[in-house]
Amino acid sequence: MATVTILHISSYATTSTLLTADFVSDVLRSIPRVFFQSTRSIGRQITTRHRSPLKQRNLKQESAKHLNGVLILGPAAYRDPQRVNIGMDKAMEFFNWVQLHFDLPHTEMTCKEMACVLARGNRPEKLWYFLKEITTRERDVGVKLVTTNSVTCLIKVLGEEGLVNQALALFYRMKQYHCKPDVYAYNTIIYALCRVGNFKKARFLLEQMELPGFRCPPDTYTYTIFISSYCKYSQQTGCRKAIRKRLWEANHLFRIMLFKGFVPDVVTYNCLIDGCCKTNRIERALELFEDMKKRGCVPNRVTYNSFIRYYSAVNEIDKAVEMLRRMRKMNHGLATSSSYTPIIHAMCEAERVVEARDLLVELVDGGSIPREYTYKLVCCAMKSAKEGNLLDDEFHERIKGGIDDRYKQVKKLKPIMVQKMVEDHGVVFQTA
Repeated sequence: MATVTILHISSYATTSTLLTADFVSDVLRSIPRVFFQSTRSIGRQITTRHRSPLKQRNLKQESAKHLNGVLILGPAAYRDPQRVNIGMDKAMEFFNWVQLHFDLPHTEMTCKEMACVLARGNRPEKLWYFLKEITTRERDVGVKLVTTNSVTCLIKVLGEEGLVNQALALFYRMKQYHCKPDVYAYNTIIYALCRVGNFKKARFLLEQMELPGFRCPPDTYTYTIFISSYCKYSQQTGCRKAIRKRLWEANHLFRIMLFKGFVPDVVTYNCLIDGCCKTNRIERALELFEDMKKRGCVPNRVTYNSFIRYYSAVNEIDKAVEMLRRMRKMNHGLATSSSYTPIIHAMCEAERVVEARDLLVELVDGGSIPREYTYKLVCCAMKSAKEGNLLDDEFHERIKGGIDDRYKQVKKLKPIMVQKMVEDHGVVFQTA
């Protein structure tokens, strides 16, 4: 179906007025969504967020497993290599066909989209050859086709695909393409290295940026990447020694950041506070919270949610409620389901059913709809405490209507949720 679509586009584009750089870019940008996505990804939400692999991928090993019929884990688990090859061949065919038949000169945007297709297809050898060919073509047309922005975008795509070594190789090849890396290129490759836990090479690049007179000195975002990655990676290891080491390095970088005159923003504070709360270092988290207010950095909902989750997990429910009230009083964020849910769960476990019910009513009156599990948990807790009449029928209908609307929105993207909706609603509202 996708092949017929691209061939139809090729046959339909009979005039040069239809073929513009934006049109060619849109066609190339649609190929990964059609050919490279697995059947499990059909109907997923179109979003900029992407969960990258946590380790460097081995493409040769994945290819050998596919030939031998061995189970493949990771991003290539449900990909069809034959469809991927067809998609890349059709993309390259369309890219060359546009220039040969319509004399449409390729721009930096079209070349970048074609290179992104090769990167998302996990074919670094073809990517190197394509970039070399485009760089050679620059001398004939006299237009810059490979820019720093293009290479940085490719580094980001390779990092998202788990090909961090290839992204690092592309970063060092920027000089061959007559490009000079800027601070955004450094931040992109540093984030890709930290994502897979390669802090040694990431720190080497940071030390290079910190050299006196260096062309691309680090900024606040550079240090925020390290602080966030140290906190997240320490929690993923599960080793107490690694947790202590990574958190010490995160706090050490934070102090270096302040010593050099950088002003941390709310994202930097949130990363460090969340890491401290999740590793039971509440004293340090409160110290950062006070320092945050002294420096004039206004906390937001993410900041308060870190404390709310910690206090709810350690059964200090009153302090969690106090944080929730303070956030609403200071107007530092809109309390949503993510703020109420940990407290409601903790109250149900502590058999404080009436207070859990009051928070649930407050959540719904604020315009939010609780998750199905949270609603079911409160209903079960009231039933166990023989307080089933605390919520009237009108309130149940409001929640039921909100959950129905939520499922209808998801149902537009994932029709498979229709059966799930019927089953879940039968369980949840029967309990109510």
